[in-house]
Amino acid sequence: MKLRTLLVINAVLALIYGISYQVAPTAVIKLYGVTQGPGPAFLARLFGAALIGIGLLTWFSRNVQDAGARRAIILSMLVYSVIALIVVVHATVTGVMNTVGWTGVAIFLFLALGYAYFQFLKPGKTQP
Repeated sequence: MKLRTLLVINAVLALIYGISYQVAPTAVIKLYGVTQGPGPAFLARLFGAALIGIGLLTWFSRNVQDAGARRAIILSMLVYSVIALIVVVHATVTGVMNTVGWTGVAIFLFLALGYAYFQFLKPGKTQP
């Protein structure tokens, strides 16, 4: 897989989820079995805003040529993906989220492995 492909996949997923959290936060958190209310809806919207930012960052960086910028993007997205993976696994295993939470685990695992590949196995060969 090329880095550009991973960035586009990340962008599309982040933008779809981010926009859905903005448009219908209560419906989305209900899908995951998370307690509903104004507090969770606020946090869902805040998370959605972050996802939109990540989506735009990964979309606009898909053709970056500067090696230093690519390394910074890869490392940042790797750290984010690993932390998110840990949080989603914990929430799913402890019952904070229902079994739909495993889709989040799969997404963040895929992203973490993808960014780890470009960070550790293909450093320096990360052309878009």
